[in-house]
Amino acid sequence: MSFSPAFDRLVQALTCLPGVGNKTAQRMALQLLLNKTAQAQELADATNHALHTVRRCEQCRNISDEALCLICANPRRDAGTICVVEAPADVLAIEQSTDYRGHYFVLMGHISPLDGIGPEELGLDILDQRLASGDIHELVLATNSTMEGETTAYFLAELAAKHNVPATRLAHGVPMGGELAYIDKSTLALAFNTRSRYRSE
Repeated sequence: MSFSPAFDRLVQALTCLPGVGNKTAQRMALQLLLNKTAQAQELADATNHALHTVRRCEQCRNISDEALCLICANPRRDAGTICVVEAPADVLAIEQSTDYRGHYFVLMGHISPLDGIGPEELGLDILDQRLASGDIHELVLATNSTMEGETTAYFLAELAAKHNVPATRLAHGVPMGGELAYIDKSTLALAFNTRSRYRSE
């Protein structure tokens, strides 16, 4: 059943969002059209504005309104430390959960030869130039714990070594509150093999 082509188009557009199926999109569309008209207009205006304003930061490739994003332009951040992540969502996660105060480099993906994604598609020429500057004292590898993420991390570590920049990898293993008996074998093995010295202070 369809109310109107315009309604169907809105529903179809909403299903492009992660986790939004057809029924959820229908409920959202009805709310926007019938009960939240002012908010619907604000959503449309904000989306249109962002589409015409948001760009890539020239230094880290994160989303930005200007040539440099707010993090890269902040003089109080440690420009000598670069944390490499796969997506802007990873930057948000780190910013909201840690006290990291360095800079970032956003790959917008990972190395995947089967998908035709190599170093060039990830902007690693830009990162290479930053490492060559001699101003970087640590490269933090924060790619995902997937086969592609680990492959990408290895490539990044080699790139850092070429410029004599120390590369560190985010620790992986037992999650906070996790019980060993219920953790999958791969995670537990990785946690055990990458264990570090315990400090009580």
